[in-house]
Amino acid sequence: MMKTLRQIVCILLLFASKAHAVEVYQTSAAFVEEAFSGGKPLAKAVWLTGDLKARVASVLGHAYRDLRVRYWALDGRTVWILEEVGKVEPITLGLVVKHGQIEAVKVLTYRESRGWEIRFPVFMNQYRGAQVDSNAKLDRKIDGISGATLSVRATT
Repeated sequence: MMKTLRQIVCILLLFASKAHAVEVYQTSAAFVEEAFSGGKPLAKAVWLTGDLKARVASVLGHAYRDLRVRYWALDGRTVWILEEVGKVEPITLGLVVKHGQIEAVKVLTYRESRGWEIRFPVFMNQYRGAQVDSNAKLDRKIDGISGATLSVRATT
């Protein structure tokens, strides 16, 4: 009996060490509403096919996990909800872009066990005003966070 109990405890500890919390900081719907201050944006989608699919894969270094990316648009502002894998799990990000410049980036849902520090404004504010250059890269260097390298890379 005692041996069986020890085995069960060991198995539970093994699974617990691999567990991670899902932290939802803001829902996608709330982020979209906040970005448009109650305005009524038009929901749209970009289909990742052909040339665009290849360009996106080139920028990310891998194929994007979805075939379509939804976004919302109103008065020159677009809001995008994107997911990119950090180390193992996807990070859900909300981005606000106006006239080609990033206005805001926010972690909406974080699923990894490490790297959650990227959600703080001191990190995210680095993206404000950034644009994509002719090489499909951000026009500025983003300072990383020790211990959150993969989360920083996924966000960028």
